[in-house]
Amino acid sequence: MLAGVDGRSMMARRFREIVTGFEDDLGGDLTEAQRQVIARAATLAVWCEDRETELARGETFDAGQYATIANCLRRLLADLGLERRARDITPQLSDYLKSKQAND
Repeated sequence: MLAGVDGRSMMARRFREIVTGFEDDLGGDLTEAQRQVIARAATLAVWCEDRETELARGETFDAGQYATIANCLRRLLADLGLERRARDITPQLSDYLKSKQAND
């Protein structure tokens, strides 16, 4: 997903986890625009988590910068919709009938 980035790094793995979580929350069938917003939101979420870790270690923490990024993240998530959407898992009639025949 990120060109030139070692996908095994902790940050890359966390980025993928967040993207997958957002995609699952939205039901999985996404537009390209939604995918782009998700990528930006995941980037900001990883950034915020990294700053929170620094704060917990007692390192320098720029509250203004953090608030700006967290607010931007909130707006992106609001654009996507904060509520979870159900995925349609209703089987196709033909698949259902085949499974019934196989079990008989």
